[in-house]
Amino acid sequence: MNILSENTAFGGMQGVFSHDSEACNCEMTFAVFVPPQATERPCPVLWYLSGLTCTHANVMEKGEYRRMAAELGLIIVCPDTSPRGKDVPDSLTNWQLGQGAGFYVDATESPYALNYQMETYITKELPALIAGSFRADMDRQGIFGHSMGGHGAMTFALKYPGRYKSCSAFAPIVSPTTSPWAQGAFEKYLGTDPDVWRKHDACALVAAGARFPEFLIDQGTADGFLEEGLKPWLFEAAVKDTDIALTLRMHERYDHSYYFISTFMDDHLRWHAERV
Repeated sequence: MNILSENTAFGGMQGVFSHDSEACNCEMTFAVFVPPQATERPCPVLWYLSGLTCTHANVMEKGEYRRMAAELGLIIVCPDTSPRGKDVPDSLTNWQLGQGAGFYVDATESPYALNYQMETYITKELPALIAGSFRADMDRQGIFGHSMGGHGAMTFALKYPGRYKSCSAFAPIVSPTTSPWAQGAFEKYLGTDPDVWRKHDACALVAAGARFPEFLIDQGTADGFLEEGLKPWLFEAAVKDTDIALTLRMHERYDHSYYFISTFMDDHLRWHAERV
């Protein structure tokens, strides 16, 4: 693991690191905020998964999580959204595919399968690195994210029961199999079989019997992607007759940006802290 930067913030440390990823067959970069409490004891870990076109840096620079994470004693891990590099397949004309758009799935289709193993990276390889490098209590993990990252967080919570004690999302893509935002990428990464797609769709996972105790979703009503790409009411309908608790909060005048995310970041960190 290479240290790219380390900065003191709110008594803790904000670092950016890189390593050679076996899962993704390239160098991967990620950010970690370690709160001051970690000098005395292992701290719970929150995974933040970012959205389309983002890197680790977007939430690190604009998410405004450090003050509350330091107060609550939370380690925040912010992975990149895809493999990157000159030899990594990319799409120069489609921002919803390729570098910056990994969709947190393990690709099975050429040429993406060699590098785009984001589910394995987020759920196996990177947690092992975090556990071995930081004072992290891996028995107390939560996961959250934005947009494409909200999709990733919700599907991982549903697919790995017992791994995460809490899950929340900002403006998530709750049904990528019905969202133009994801359909093109899913076809390129996973092929054309809709049954395979549904294994990476929060609504479809619930319909198939997957369960997680509760979710918090915040969504802005002025989000330009709400009607076509996000559609949180589909997840509300999916969990209606289950034992899954959903807190869905619709916020007037808020859009899809980090102005929205940073406004409600403290709420999400408190939500997770109560559960991890």
